[in-house]
Amino acid sequence: MRTVQILAFDDMEVLDYAGPYEVFNVAGELTSPSAFTVASVGVSDRPVGRGGFTVVPDHSLDDAPPADILIIPGGKGSRALLADDRLLDWLRDRATRTELLLTVCTGALPPAAAGLLDGLEVTTHHTAFDTLAEIAPSATVLRGPRFVRSSDTIRTSAGVSAGVDLALDVVRELAGSETHAAVVEEMEWMWGTE
Repeated sequence: MRTVQILAFDDMEVLDYAGPYEVFNVAGELTSPSAFTVASVGVSDRPVGRGGFTVVPDHSLDDAPPADILIIPGGKGSRALLADDRLLDWLRDRATRTELLLTVCTGALPPAAAGLLDGLEVTTHHTAFDTLAEIAPSATVLRGPRFVRSSDTIRTSAGVSAGVDLALDVVRELAGSETHAAVVEEMEWMWGTE
């Protein structure tokens, strides 16, 4: 079983958080033994995302155990994280101890500020291409793909719903095509299949 942690912070985009959460949670429910278990890590005690979406985190930055997969969602609040040295240090540490770091939308900005995207091909929400290029000038910002295999341990995705596609691709890679197909069917996720 792989442990998946999703960062929760104020002003995060709801689907950036909930889309990958749903993919990995469903994949865990549909496999026996469970292929994935999902938990949240809060930057604060009770992060409030876009539209009042509130998360009661399973862990804080201080007590989160190591995870196999770490997901950083985007949203307006991702920009405030760029000045949070505690979070950036945490990301640098976690990046050395996780199998995969996934970013959704502008969730690419904090890892970029932490130096984790230097020299890589990356993507983000279309409105943040230039911002990402400014934060990580040695990175190549790809303007078009739904998601990018930035390195063996880092994947970045475009805006909002692209996080579901990235999560599904990781499920296919780590748990196999049958699990991937079962999750797609359960979620009725038909993007790009017609």
